[in-house]
Amino acid sequence: MSVAIIPARGGSKRIPRKNIKDFGGRPMIAHSIVAALESGCFDRVLVSTDDPEIAEVARQWGADVPFMRPAELSDDTTATAPVILHALEWLEEQGSRPDEACCIYATAPFLKPRYLREGLEILRRTGATTAFSVTTFAFPIFRSLKVDEAGVVSMFWPEHRLTRSQDLPEAYHDAGQFYWLNTARFVSSPNLYAADSQAVILPRRLVQDIDTQEDWEVAIALYEAMSAMEGKST
Repeated sequence: MSVAIIPARGGSKRIPRKNIKDFGGRPMIAHSIVAALESGCFDRVLVSTDDPEIAEVARQWGADVPFMRPAELSDDTTATAPVILHALEWLEEQGSRPDEACCIYATAPFLKPRYLREGLEILRRTGATTAFSVTTFAFPIFRSLKVDEAGVVSMFWPEHRLTRSQDLPEAYHDAGQFYWLNTARFVSSPNLYAADSQAVILPRRLVQDIDTQEDWEVAIALYEAMSAMEGKST
């Protein structure tokens, strides 16, 4: 059995009510719920929240909200892993702990079902503990700069000052969309970045962090541009 777990607490401060704010004509969290349902990967799509309004919106879009997350797992400092563990423990108490689970962030409006399916295939094929979404940096990180308190610029890796960009290794960062988990392995060692983690590589155009108002505006512009392009291609 495979289960999607979508964490969505109610206390977002930089973008108030971010998880259910309208994004492209639907609540933000609805994009994640719909992608999970359309992927065909899951026996259940659960939302873990402490907020009754988020719970109601999630149910309207087809997710289950069978429990409310406790307050001690809903503050600004709570990491993702304990929230996943709480959901898995609840499922085990009900006699239905899944073989695989996928944590999907509620703020992932560019999530595509095909990448969820790809992640599950990678997890099963490799036997990894986790498989999660990553994308490339837009600029070689080995040519990155730092600025000190006096405004002086220097390179982090000055030995690469003259190295051609094409000769530097590709670097990736967490795309912040989803994490597939082998639940037995994850429960025994709850770390999303396991020693054997596998990458599900996304194109950069489908990745946008949404933590600030500026992030939100950039994401809306990207979403509208992509929607217009998809409309032209149909």
